[in-house]
Amino acid sequence: MTATAKTLGPLPEWNLADLYAAPDDPAFAADMKRGEELARAFAETYRGKLASLPGEGLAAALKDYEALSDLLGRTGSYAQLYYVGDTTDSQRGKFYGDVSARLTEISTLLLFFELELNRIDDAQLAEAMKVPALAHYKPWIDNLRMEKPYQLDDKLEELFLEKSQTSSSAFNRLFDETMAGLRFEVDGEKLTLEPTLNMMQSPDEAVRRKGAEALAKTFGENVKLFTLITNTLAKDKEISDRWRGFKDISDARHLSNRVEPEVVAALVESVRRNYERISHRYYRMKAKWLGKEKLMHWDRNAPLPAEDTREVPWAEAQEMVLSAYGQFAPEMASIARSFFDRRWIDAPSRPGKAPGAFAHPTVPSAHPYVLLNYLGKTRDVMTLAHELGHGVHQVLAAKQGALMASTPLTLAETASVFGEMLTFQAMLAKTTDPKKRKALLASKVEDMINTVVRQIAFYTFERKVHEARKEGELTPDQINAIWMSVQHESLGDAIEFGPGYETFWTYIPHFIHSPFYVYAYAFGDCLVNSLYARYRESAEGFQQKYFEMLKAGGTKHHSDLLRPFGLDAADPKFWDKGLSVISGMIDELEKM
Repeated sequence: MTATAKTLGPLPEWNLADLYAAPDDPAFAADMKRGEELARAFAETYRGKLASLPGEGLAAALKDYEALSDLLGRTGSYAQLYYVGDTTDSQRGKFYGDVSARLTEISTLLLFFELELNRIDDAQLAEAMKVPALAHYKPWIDNLRMEKPYQLDDKLEELFLEKSQTSSSAFNRLFDETMAGLRFEVDGEKLTLEPTLNMMQSPDEAVRRKGAEALAKTFGENVKLFTLITNTLAKDKEISDRWRGFKDISDARHLSNRVEPEVVAALVESVRRNYERISHRYYRMKAKWLGKEKLMHWDRNAPLPAEDTREVPWAEAQEMVLSAYGQFAPEMASIARSFFDRRWIDAPSRPGKAPGAFAHPTVPSAHPYVLLNYLGKTRDVMTLAHELGHGVHQVLAAKQGALMASTPLTLAETASVFGEMLTFQAMLAKTTDPKKRKALLASKVEDMINTVVRQIAFYTFERKVHEARKEGELTPDQINAIWMSVQHESLGDAIEFGPGYETFWTYIPHFIHSPFYVYAYAFGDCLVNSLYARYRESAEGFQQKYFEMLKAGGTKHHSDLLRPFGLDAADPKFWDKGLSVISGMIDELEKM
């Protein structure tokens, strides 16, 4: 039923010693102590004095602030990575909770800095910016100034920060620990989330159905708790947005992504307009391939009869991804290889381990880490390619320093999706059997539907939930109904939803951790479709421009980063062009 060590080979577990050797490592305690001492000294030196500092003084303050961000970020990163290794371990949970609380207290000491910096007069700051050392931080300062209209006074900001420990952060942790602790019973065996979800990709319909029914049963038994978490976090966000003056429920996310609301609106409108041409059409076709009038919801990701459903050993997956990366740019493969050689990856699916996958950038003075739940499916190989794309991006952007390395979420998905595309195209080029080629192409179309159509449907679901929450607390039935309405709209009439599917919203972590994050996936996928088309048109000089884009980190707006490629996300036609790539693949499948 589930992948085994025998078929997959040895799976790496990450080595966190590059951060700290263990939770009780004296170096960890020393860094926490030093971080607090430096934060107190920083506050004593600069609080109430920023407006009187010349450009050189502001530059020195920012340099100190950046060093503190790196130091404190290192301890916070370690605590989080150690915790996600087993979120059901109470000792790990206590360690993570205690460290998070202490970091919040230290952050409170530093809270004045950004608020005070934003109160400096525009003309005065422009004059100070003539100092080269301060001008270096201009992209970060410009981004900070964009948040100025939504910042509160110092005491309120301090209250919001401290209360986060017992509000949003607490409910995030409740979700994580609850989800990690859930068990899904199949034929007497109690499975964790990832292996159960994996059953719905089985070639055996009976296995897919058992997996879906086990998920529905456990989600249904816990839906009241997940409803409470959703209601609480939606209300918490509404309070924050109201106090800060955000007009729309998504505005805070757009601001943090440094993307204009109208650009996101154009993306969403374009995708929803293309539901019929993409997902509805594809699933009708897939139903015929599987000899059905309609697909049950557990058939949606079922493999095609000719699809390669063998379990891909870890060593083979590594070679597939590194080879694809290397064909594009040897430097890209070299960076990615470090993740394997230096144990920056945690691959096995273990009880208690956080579900899903992510790449954590940690801090520029260290390196990223990748978490997977590798079960040997072709989609798992694509997930490896995706997360390594993030990792390569994070390594390249680290040179921008702790304040400017982070990329807005919309562009943060570019390198990951591009890594997937490179791996897919390399696999497709090696596939000559027409039936296997059709299955591989169909698999890629499904991945793109999951990345574009599904994520915009998720975004629509979130918007409806948060809008409805303004009118009062929502019941499980109300949230279930909203979920089903967007599923019907996005997936079409070729999908039949069996009993229990109405609760499948409960396990999506992005709804909890990063409200309205999900459109970033669709943004990234459509962007990469256009970007990859440029690469195919003219490979000369493309790699250099691509690496310059990744190295920029958070120092440039998406319009500036895309200009060298002749792309403009503000043009509504841009999104239609990206979607036409998916539609074109479906056209090709129809002809096969």
